[in-house]
Amino acid sequence: MQSHVTKWGNSLGIRIPRTLAEKIGLREGTPVDFEIKDNAIIIRRKRYSLEMLLSQVTPQNVHHEISTGHPVGREIW
Repeated sequence: MQSHVTKWGNSLGIRIPRTLAEKIGLREGTPVDFEIKDNAIIIRRKRYSLEMLLSQVTPQNVHHEISTGHPVGREIW
C-alpha cells in the first residue's frame, strides 16, 4: 500500500488507508506516539494503564465534591 505526504497548514500529513486503520482499531481522535528508528517513522497507538493514570493524581488536581441540587423523581437511594 502506498500513500503520499501532503502539506496540512504548517505541518505534513499522511493519509492512513481505512483497511490499515481498521486492522489496529485506529479512529479519528486516537492518541498516537511517533518514534524514529533506523530511518523509519513508527506510529503507535498510545496506551493508558490505570496505574499510569492514577500516578498523575495529586492533592492539587483532585476535584472537590459538587452539589447537583436536590433529588428529583426517584433519585433517592
